[in-house]
Amino acid sequence: MRRASTKRARASAVKSAVAAALATASLAAMSPPAVAHPHVWVNVETTVMYDAGKVAGFKHRWTFDDMYTAMAVQGLDKNGDNVYSRDELAELAQVNIDGLKDFDFFTYARIKDAPVKLAPPKDYWLEHKDGVLSLNFTLPIAEPVPAETEGFEFAVYDQTFFIAFDLAKENPIRLSEGAPAGCSAVVGNADKDLADLQKLNDAFGGQMTAGNANEGSGLGYASTVHLSCAKT
Repeated sequence: MRRASTKRARASAVKSAVAAALATASLAAMSPPAVAHPHVWVNVETTVMYDAGKVAGFKHRWTFDDMYTAMAVQGLDKNGDNVYSRDELAELAQVNIDGLKDFDFFTYARIKDAPVKLAPPKDYWLEHKDGVLSLNFTLPIAEPVPAETEGFEFAVYDQTFFIAFDLAKENPIRLSEGAPAGCSAVVGNADKDLADLQKLNDAFGGQMTAGNANEGSGLGYASTVHLSCAKT
């Protein structure tokens, strides 16, 4: 009974994070991990933000699938001009951000085996373009990390695979203009990085899915991003 209740709570929170757009989300989230499958698809673009020689945060652009978009924007075109302005989407953006808080914004960073704490998001807004929604937001790092720090990596994923996060096909990871010379971001292969992702999962233990990180499995569908800078 407690396990079922936990899964219902998770489903409710995840639906909140994606604006409660999927009518079958609750039942799907209660499916056994072995048959888990995504109900929302998100293409991820991330700019690693640098400031004063340190990694200062992650600027995300998450583009949702067209089915989610069609349901999410219903009733939001207040003036009937067939255009969804930033103002019209502002409330939905806030709902997204509020719901994602319970899941650490599905963004997990670490230095070797030590989790990197992220600060609350800022500069968040939704854009409707080419028939799909994109959520833009910046996650600052609570204590910026020197760029030359070894073993710094991050991943964006939902361990339960309720939401499928896929890196965009073109230039998914970028470095901001303030990146020191010699810095790079290397996207790892999902299969090869499975062991590393498991370590990342272990490092975040009770945080990833509102206290139930050991249920479900989405690690095989994620790729870590390894950051490095040549020492001067």
